[in-house]
Formats: sequence, structure tokens, C-alpha cells
Amino acid sequence: MSDTDNARDHSLAVNAAREAGALAMRYFRTGYATWDKGKNNPVTEADMAVDQLLRQRLLADAPGYGWLSEETADDKSRHAARRVWVVDPIDGTRAFIRGQPHFAVSIALLEDSRPVSAVIFNPATDELFEARTDEASLLNGEKMQVSAKGELQDARILASKGLFQHKRWTSAWPDMHVESRNSIAYQVALTAAGHFDGCMNLWGAYDWDLAAADLIMRTAGGHITDHTGAALVFNQETPRHPGIIAANPALHGLLLGRMPA
Repeated sequence: MSDTDNARDHSLAVNAAREAGALAMRYFRTGYATWDKGKNNPVTEADMAVDQLLRQRLLADAPGYGWLSEETADDKSRHAARRVWVVDPIDGTRAFIRGQPHFAVSIALLEDSRPVSAVIFNPATDELFEARTDEASLLNGEKMQVSAKGELQDARILASKGLFQHKRWTSAWPDMHVESRNSIAYQVALTAAGHFDGCMNLWGAYDWDLAAADLIMRTAGGHITDHTGAALVFNQETPRHPGIIAANPALHGLLLGRMPA
């Protein structure tokens, strides 16, 4: 694709994310329908409305592109497309339901299974994280960079509550400041911006959680891998990943080094 096409697609994603965020906020902290997709996986009518809006906006101006969304049945036609939109309409639905401002619209554009454009927008806090291949990551238009923290002691980590007390660890972790955010995409974006030093999720995640986050993290100077240190590969037959570690290069190595064999 030409630079003009890339710029057009990225602008389309940014505008769609902002419009989707505005729609999500019309539901936020109001009354709306909620149901369970199975295995304690909640969804709301806001998720579905935002998904529909994003599909209309992104595919209307990009015919022939593939589509993968948490809230759309995957018909596998994405495998025939060189470029694929990967979307989570509301990443952090549980936070959304609780009225917490810890959710985000996540949009990535893949080319040959790698993200080339990424937008993560938290409309409740008006934080728009974005990145394009070979360009700096931006937060609300300003360049962002991962933190310079080089040790685990007192590091600021985003992870699920109780993760570092789990019996899987062979040795105790040093004292760290640990917080949780329900949205994996938002966790990685906050880490890319240097607001936190690292983030970990070892319970599994999907392409729609991670594709935009992957590019934003790497263009901010950070590392993001699975728990074995392998790079994330997207648009596979099953778009699931066993877990992630994201941080600046030094801290990423320290976190990875503590993973059980």
C-alpha cells in the first residue's frame, strides 16, 4: 500500500474510534441491556451498537479488507484478505458495566498478519493512543515513550489482583505497586505512555485485545511478547494468545526471566 493509502486508513481508524467512543458514552452509566455470552463473559447492547458502527465506518471506505471483531461471528473470510481490521468495540466491558472509566475502543489494521495502524481510545478519559508503522506512538497528539524503570523493586505494574501471590511462582516477588484495569488494550497503552512500567496478563487474550496494543507498545520503545518471549502473531486460525508481558526492554527481560519453566 502507498503512504497515501496508509495515511487514509489511519485517519479513518482515528475518526471511527472517536465516533464509536461518543456512542459508547451515550450508554455509559445509564440503563441498557446486558447478557452473558457464556463462561461468565458479559456483553451489552452498547458493545453491539459500537461494533455495528465500526463495521459500517471501516468497511465502507475499505472494500476488500477483512474483519475480525469480538462481537461479530468469525466467518474466516479474513484469511483471504491481505489487510484486516481487528476491532474490540468496548475492551473492558466489565469495567463499563460497573461504571468505571477503564475501557477502550481498540482498532488495528493488519497487513500480512502484522499491525500497521493502531488506535486505542478511552472516551471516558479522552485519551487517544495511536501509532503507525515506523512512526512514533502518540497520546492525544504528543509523542509518548515507555518508562526507564530498570528494576522490579517499586515498579508500577498493571496486572490482575493476586497474580503475584499465585502459587505458580518459585520465589517471592519484590515489593511493587500493582494496579488492575479491566481492559488489556488500555493496560498496554498506559504502559506504552510511561504511566506504568509494565503490564502482565497470563490468563489469555485475543487478537482484538492485543493487535492495536502491540504496535503502540513497540513504537513507544517497549517490548511486548507472550509469556515465553515469543512475538505475537495475528490473524491465525484461532486468534488467541496464552498471555502477554509488556514493558520497557530492561523490565520486560526481568519479568520474562521470572516465568515458570
